[in-house]
Amino acid sequence: MYSTDRRQMRQTYLDAWERGKKAEPLNSMQQMLFDVIKDHPEYHNLLDNPERALEADFPPEAGETNPFLHMSLHVSLREMIQTDRPAGVRSLINQIRLRVGDGMRAEHLCMDCLAEAMWKAQRNNQPPDEQGFLRCLNKILKGRIR
Repeated sequence: MYSTDRRQMRQTYLDAWERGKKAEPLNSMQQMLFDVIKDHPEYHNLLDNPERALEADFPPEAGETNPFLHMSLHVSLREMIQTDRPAGVRSLINQIRLRVGDGMRAEHLCMDCLAEAMWKAQRNNQPPDEQGFLRCLNKILKGRIR
């Protein structure tokens, strides 16, 4: 699933979406992608237009959110929960889900922490700061971030 080729990465989402809509068998990654896509009906029209989805740019300066980046952050969080990496992340995110009472809202709050950790890692040319990410999640849990 991991690639630096934008078209290849997007095609993985498109394939999972098409297979899932047809109720075809999905492997575990395809199922995760399909579940994330189902949770985002605002992206369905884009994904139903594969050529546009493969070619579209989503410049932040135009105020656009890149749906593939957004969904990839969901996938990353769900993988972290499955593997409990960094250690303790599963418990923290599950506690945040309980506190917030809405799984998608909780994931979106946690994704802000993940996006910040990834941005800092890229800016500093270093691996992501797992402890900093966990501290950010703790702030959400304690109600310091809304």
